[in-house]
Order: sequence, then structure tokens, then C-alpha cells
Amino acid sequence: MNLLKGRIKIIDQYIIGKYLGTFIYTLAIFVIIIVVFDLSEKMDDFMKSGLSFWGILSKYYAGSIPFYVNMLSPLINFIAVIFFTAKMADQTEIVPILSGGVSFNRFLFPYLVSATIIFSANLLSNLYILPYTNTLKNSFENTYVKRNDPSTKSNIHMKLDDKTYIYIDNFDNKTNSGYRFSLDNFSGDVLTKKIVAENIKWDSLKRKWQLNNYSIRKIDGLKETMIYGNGKLKDTILDMRPDDFSAYDNVVQNLTTKELSDKIRKEKIRGTGVMNDLQFEKYKRYLHPLSAFVLTLIGVALSSRKVRGGVGVSLGIGIFISFAYIVFNQFTQMFSTKGGLPPFAAVIMPTLFFGLLGFYLLRKAPK
Repeated sequence: MNLLKGRIKIIDQYIIGKYLGTFIYTLAIFVIIIVVFDLSEKMDDFMKSGLSFWGILSKYYAGSIPFYVNMLSPLINFIAVIFFTAKMADQTEIVPILSGGVSFNRFLFPYLVSATIIFSANLLSNLYILPYTNTLKNSFENTYVKRNDPSTKSNIHMKLDDKTYIYIDNFDNKTNSGYRFSLDNFSGDVLTKKIVAENIKWDSLKRKWQLNNYSIRKIDGLKETMIYGNGKLKDTILDMRPDDFSAYDNVVQNLTTKELSDKIRKEKIRGTGVMNDLQFEKYKRYLHPLSAFVLTLIGVALSSRKVRGGVGVSLGIGIFISFAYIVFNQFTQMFSTKGGLPPFAAVIMPTLFFGLLGFYLLRKAPK
């Protein structure tokens, strides 16, 4: 009995080492390939930016490589499981393990341990690392790669709270400046204050808005007071930030988890139409790492039997299913942000569907 337990521990270590080793090696190869293609595609933009090699590395690739790692993780996870498990089956290593008294569920244990490690790494990355690295990547792309894309947003109406409404005719994301700004403050249905400014600009050092060439009208019943600031500047604190008016679609990826929750809370009041994008991003950060478990179950179920054709057949099926998983994710995201599908349902549907497929395949797998 003790000898069997000792052998099981050795098998656990062997499978965990093979799983994680294959995963890391394959992931590194894919990232290197993508970086080479990305470098060749963006070489003209890098040359026009005037940045040094270190500047490009620290301002772009320090952000894009973690993004690629996160994006490829489900695909590489699946390929790694399929590859080394099918190789074990092809070399008749699995049959002696199962016929030696180890149940199939016990055989799955080291796979689940490895999947837990990958799940934890992806979850921590989604919550604490990617918001920072995505800011580096997206800031570089918006400045140097998408330089010809529109950087302004027009005709902005926003509700800041139950009493305050603002309007900006035009906002430039590159200068963080808005033009023809107005603010209306109400008490019930009665207007109590109106601020009009020719220009409003975000001061990143003071973290305040700066009004230029402004007028303030205060209304107290029949009494009105006017304050003019022609040619003057005035600092003011408003519950809004430049990214609230961003013309770029990738700004949501830059938000920390706390900022994302705060923005969702504010969006419930403002109703600017980005609630689905915000909620989808939040749910995705928590639920997408579950793919490590789902794809591991499918991978083991598909590749644990020895088939004619060897590793290639299992690997081909695995690549097809992993791409189907990625495409399914993209479709549900599109239907969530554009078609009205609830964000939580959009995020959980691929994981739930492929999870059920994994359990079905496990029931059919040879024991």
C-alpha cells in the first residue's frame, strides 16, 4: 500500500512537471512568434515615434507581452494538455497507471492541481497586473499607432448625480480639453446654478478641472447673481475624468478593478450607454480564468486513449476545439456589447457550454 502511494506521488509530480513545463515552453514559443509578427507590422510606427529601443520596450512591449500571454493562455493550456497526454497514451504510459489500481478520477488529480496554478496566475494577472500593463500598451497604440484615428468625442451629455448635468460640445482626448462646456445644477425641477465656459481642461497635477473664459449664474428664487471670468481661469472639482469622454474603445481595459466598480456605480446614474462594456469587462476578469479547468477536462478526456494516427490526431482535434472556444467567446462578447445579451450570461456561456462538454467526454473516456 505504501509502495502504491509512493508511486502515485511520483506520477503526480511527473504529470504536473510535464503539464506546466509544456505549457510554459509552448506559451513562450507562441509569444515570441507573435512579437516578431507584431514588430514587423508596426515597424513604421516605431520609426515615426522617434523613441529609442528601450522606450519601445518599456512603453509598448512591457504592456503588450502580458496581454498576449493572457490572450493565448486558454489556447496554450489546451494544446499543452492534449500534447503531453496524447504522447503518454501513445507510449502506453496511461494504461499501466490505471490498471495498477489508480482510478481515473485520481489520475485527474495532478491535472487539476496544475490547472489551479494556471487559474490562480490568470486571476491575479486579470485583477492586479493587466490593468497597469494594458495602460502602457493602449496609451502607446492610441498615441503612435492610431494617430490618424479620431481622438475627439462630440455632443456629450452626462448626468453626474441626481442634481447635476453637464454638456460638452467637443472633447479632445489627446489634450484632455473640452470646448463649449455647460453645467446645470437643479433642486428638484428648479435650476439653481448654471456654469458656462468656453474651454474646460483636465489638470493632471492638481487632479482638477480648469475652466477658461467662464460665467457662473446663481439663481435663488427671483434673485439672480452673475459672476464673469472673461479671460480668467478657475479650478473646480467635478465628479468626472477624461476617460469618461474617451473616443477609444480600449479605455475600459485600463481601469483597475476598483476603478471599474466605481465606474459601474456611476454609470447606473449617468446612463451613457457603456454599462454592458463595463460589466462584461468586470465579469470577464473573474470568470475567464475558469477556462483552465474546463479545457483541461476536455483535453484529458480527448487524449487519454491511444488512437490510430498518434499524437497528431488528438492535437488537431484539440486545436479545433480551442479555436471554437475562442470564437464562441468573441461572439458572446459582440452580442453583449452590441446586441443586448446580459454581460454575465455572455461571459459564463462559453465556460458553461464547454464545461458540460468536458464532463460528457470524461464520462465517455476509457477508465
